[in-house]
Amino acid sequence: MTVSSYGGSREPGMVPVFAWLLAAIAGITYASWVLQFLLNPGLDPVNGYVSELSASDQPYHFLFSAGDFVSGLLTIIVVAAVLRAVRPRGYAMAGWLALFLFGVFSIADSLFAMDCAPNSDTTCALRERAGKVSFAHQFHSVTSVCVVTAGIVSLVALTIASRRHRRWPVIARWSWLLLVVETVTAVATLPLMYFGVLLGVIERVQVAMISVWLFVIAAQLHADRRRAPVPAPTARDRPPGGAAPVRERPESARRPVRGRRHRPDDGAWERTART
Repeated sequence: MTVSSYGGSREPGMVPVFAWLLAAIAGITYASWVLQFLLNPGLDPVNGYVSELSASDQPYHFLFSAGDFVSGLLTIIVVAAVLRAVRPRGYAMAGWLALFLFGVFSIADSLFAMDCAPNSDTTCALRERAGKVSFAHQFHSVTSVCVVTAGIVSLVALTIASRRHRRWPVIARWSWLLLVVETVTAVATLPLMYFGVLLGVIERVQVAMISVWLFVIAAQLHADRRRAPVPAPTARDRPPGGAAPVRERPESARRPVRGRRHRPDDGAWERTART
């Protein structure tokens, strides 16, 4: 990624080659919930939360927790690599920092796992209402909200930055569609929580959109990697004193000024052009 041309960044630099690959792997691991239909089909996919797959009493809960942990860790590494090279400002900086927080809260989401699955287990729901669950179970709802919020903020901010500065064409092309779907599902969650229906479906759509968002970022980093940056002038190209080199005009391009008597070139023209 050529830094001086993207999102109002300040200094030139290149994002490491591995960044796009790590972003793609993060998108894959964040979509580990699709393994539910193979590993834990008994959990209700319509009304049960995705987080219930990593509950301590569920089968293969370590696998689903590891998916969130790896996704968050890789996202942090990608954002750190981008910020080190790009050094963005404005909306671009806000977007990358929000994505960094998404990675942090994804790790927290995996570490503070639920004790049980309240939407699929009546006994667990009664324990939750009675407050007989661990702190990790209670705090998990906070980390889950922070994960979704950080993902949406990064999507909004980087969408604005890509369109305002007419950079990051892959993000500018696909992010608005993801933003619409993510916003609609986030708003729809509120009434569905009141009626207690389709919460699992809506949450899975949100998680899927964040995974696609990570794939879009990976595609943008890969596209930028193929662009050859404009080479900066080296000391070999500069004359003594550090001044920019002046291109000599060919003899055929030198014409006498109309209305003046043409005199033999004594070098005065060249000296005037250099000053």
